[in-house]
Amino acid sequence: MTEGPWTDTENDLIVADYFEMLQLDLAGRTYNKAEHNRRLQQVIGRSRTSIEFKHQNISAALKGFGEDWIPGYKPAFNYQKSLDGAVARWFSANPAWLERRPEPTWSSAFREPQALWIGPPPTMSNQPPPQELEQMLRIARKFDVAGRDERNRILGRAGEELILAYERATLEAAGRADLAKNVRWISDEEGDGLGYDIASFDQSGGERLIEVKTTNGWERTPFHISRNELAVAQERRSEWRLLRLWNFSRAPKAFELTPPLEAHVTLTATAFQASFT
Repeated sequence: MTEGPWTDTENDLIVADYFEMLQLDLAGRTYNKAEHNRRLQQVIGRSRTSIEFKHQNISAALKGFGEDWIPGYKPAFNYQKSLDGAVARWFSANPAWLERRPEPTWSSAFREPQALWIGPPPTMSNQPPPQELEQMLRIARKFDVAGRDERNRILGRAGEELILAYERATLEAAGRADLAKNVRWISDEEGDGLGYDIASFDQSGGERLIEVKTTNGWERTPFHISRNELAVAQERRSEWRLLRLWNFSRAPKAFELTPPLEAHVTLTATAFQASFT
């Protein structure tokens, strides 16, 4: 059996095999992990154990990329950095993957507000071990995962559509059909310039201005927020909310952040405007 560091060719082969299984997994179709492993053993000459552990490494890389991974392959960190490049190459060769519309037909399920789990936001007390967290954040920075999600309009619209349905269902369930019918999808009707996506209400009739940020990744996947969104958050602190949707394509979950956002996240400048003087 082959030993030593994995080559780019070997990494490309096992990443392609992993995504073949992942696509079947997301579609709810059966597949045989052992058979996939045996095929790879024949092609690349690595042991069953080595291949299985590398599949876990790919899960860890995908967690850093803010993407789905196969639940049966628990993420295993501290792997060769070259594996990140193999995953990035697969994404580059398969651009439709990152622009896919999530499979679950959640629209009917979210007519009931309890269908969406909304939990507490991430905190220092529940973060992963420092080395693991840094590895995932390094991937997110290097490959601009936040920018990728921000540019993915299919994902963004699907998330906003879900929250629109959720807000209406919540008000309906509370006996406020009068408010539910007036919930508006602002970014769809008027564009993104107002600093929030959904104009909703709390049960007493107070305004809820909701900015929706959606990812297929885990709850700590970084996201972009615009200068305008931050300004509106500051100006309308009592009404503005950021609703972060994560694990979107499998089983959407969410948490809500209230201003000031600096109490929850670290804001990092990623671009500067250059003006002539």
